[in-house]
Amino acid sequence: MPARRILPLLFCFSILLTHAQIKLPVLISNGMVLQRDLPVKLWGHAAIGEKISIKFNGRSYNTNADNAGFWSVMLPVMQAGGPYTIDLEASNKIHLENILFGDVWFCSGQSNMVLNMERVKEKYPEEIATANYSEIRNFFIPTLADATKLHDDLPPGKWQEASPKNVLEFGAAAYFFAKQLYQQYHIPIGIINSSVGGTPIEAWISEDGLAGFPDYLKVAARYKDTAYTNHLANLSAANRPAPRKETDKGLTEPVKWFDTTYIPNGWRNMLVPGYWADQGIKGLNGVVWYRKTIHLPSSATGKAAKLFMGRIVDADQVYVNGRLVGNITYQYPPRRYEIPAGLLKEGDNLIVVRVVNTAGKGGFVPDKPYNISLPDQQIDLKGVWQYKVGDVFVPSENNNVTPIPSMQNQPTSLYNTMVAAASNYPVKGVLWYQGEANTNKAFEYRKLLPALINDWRKKWHNQVLPFLYVQLPGFMEMQYVPAESQWAILRESQLQTLTVPNTAMAVAIDLGEWNDIHPLHKKEVGIRLALGARKLVYGENALVACGPIYQSAVTEGNKIRIQFSNTGSGLIAKDGEPLTYFAIAGADKKFVWAKASIENNTVVVWNELIGQPQYVRYAWADNPDGANLSNKEGLPASPFRTDQ
Repeated sequence: MPARRILPLLFCFSILLTHAQIKLPVLISNGMVLQRDLPVKLWGHAAIGEKISIKFNGRSYNTNADNAGFWSVMLPVMQAGGPYTIDLEASNKIHLENILFGDVWFCSGQSNMVLNMERVKEKYPEEIATANYSEIRNFFIPTLADATKLHDDLPPGKWQEASPKNVLEFGAAAYFFAKQLYQQYHIPIGIINSSVGGTPIEAWISEDGLAGFPDYLKVAARYKDTAYTNHLANLSAANRPAPRKETDKGLTEPVKWFDTTYIPNGWRNMLVPGYWADQGIKGLNGVVWYRKTIHLPSSATGKAAKLFMGRIVDADQVYVNGRLVGNITYQYPPRRYEIPAGLLKEGDNLIVVRVVNTAGKGGFVPDKPYNISLPDQQIDLKGVWQYKVGDVFVPSENNNVTPIPSMQNQPTSLYNTMVAAASNYPVKGVLWYQGEANTNKAFEYRKLLPALINDWRKKWHNQVLPFLYVQLPGFMEMQYVPAESQWAILRESQLQTLTVPNTAMAVAIDLGEWNDIHPLHKKEVGIRLALGARKLVYGENALVACGPIYQSAVTEGNKIRIQFSNTGSGLIAKDGEPLTYFAIAGADKKFVWAKASIENNTVVVWNELIGQPQYVRYAWADNPDGANLSNKEGLPASPFRTDQ
């Protein structure tokens, strides 16, 4: 390029650098909660060498951007309170307002931490209606994954005050935790929610933090290779499906199957809820249509209503009297659809559901609500429906597709984008609800969780940063004989992490749902996390903050006596029934169910067929529904085994 063209370009670039405006990170914004009782860093970018003036609480602070355009200022230690304003000035001016000082909690994990109040609004309607707490504030970090490099800021977001409208977007467990602390201490509480559904723990750990995991480091190094990432991009383009001609008979026949004028010939009966694989349809992936006619009284005419269709595997479209009232494209969200006023009528009303499934059992998940809810009555929809197959997916269509790894599941990918830039922001502690995605390598989790804790403590420059986490609740089918369980092993890994200093665990074994990986009992989870915080962080040393934790076992003849910590006011069977879900074994480790009783604040376990018992397990199953050992404070015992 000729010199006469280079000089003007350099001159223009120099002007841009000289007059670059102050840029703040997304967390430093209106309505933020800053951590009380700690020096607080403000930081951002500007032109190289630019002078930045900051006014806060009657004082001025001045600094200059360094050779990379980065600047920072430390604000003095402040007590809880506010609101405050902050004014920044360079070549531009920024005015920040409605700023509080209080306690900030970084909340992270997978879907059960991000699951919001909107999902539990039917369970906790009063909590939502009364959520008027201007000093409880939430910053939700949108999902972004990148295993190739660190990001210097978080994805865009904003601070929101708790109100009946805003709270619907708050993570439910985190909100109930914050509410407990706010009502206990009356100080502002900030929640930074950085969570992504279905993600493994290794995605949340930095490259430094994975130093003891060579296999994960190899994967992380691969993503820094542009040849590899370009290869993935090319695979993605090659795998992009060509436009597919619609072959679903329910949509291609002259009269569509959801139309009220359609005459249903050749339809058969099937129970709802239920999976079609359990009702005579073998190995079908495809489209199955369901229909049911319900009779409504004149009082329902013209009224708005809610249609609850439980959960559906996988995707659905739901029609009422020929009109689409809702659709969801994957299996986990509850189906709660609004029926607009004027659609329902006196007499016969037609409900048609189109279900699309590509793997596993398709259909309607049992033990969920299936009804139409009107202001003055509820119409049950469970029972016999008619069904007809609209399309069958041929397996060979996808035989040649190369699977592409999901970026958000790769080591470091979420730390790089959703944690690293937040570590400049002082926090009171961390809440963690995750583990479901690691049950396939449950034993490894006892190393990964401490690694994450130590990693984040280093990044926040606080080696005693409080870390509170949720032990996985029960999930999947019940087992009526003692068996091995990856979920139980992962809970054991979580239990063993209590040996890491300044940690607390909320036991949630009694808060699960066999048919839903996203159980709705989030208020109880938040309360138990808050109990842990009150004792561990806020100094309520006499508080009983956890249920019984296994300490030791001793054999006494043909019985084994178990000692526990955290017994509180004493051990009880929570439901008043005999203790359940204890299993016992001799040296062969062949476990059988055992009898158990509480004696002198210990538990004695035995089975007459095991003359020389050596090992005990409690609640050792995917879903030990009915496990009932707790303390008198109502907090459940953690599952455990003595045969590690």
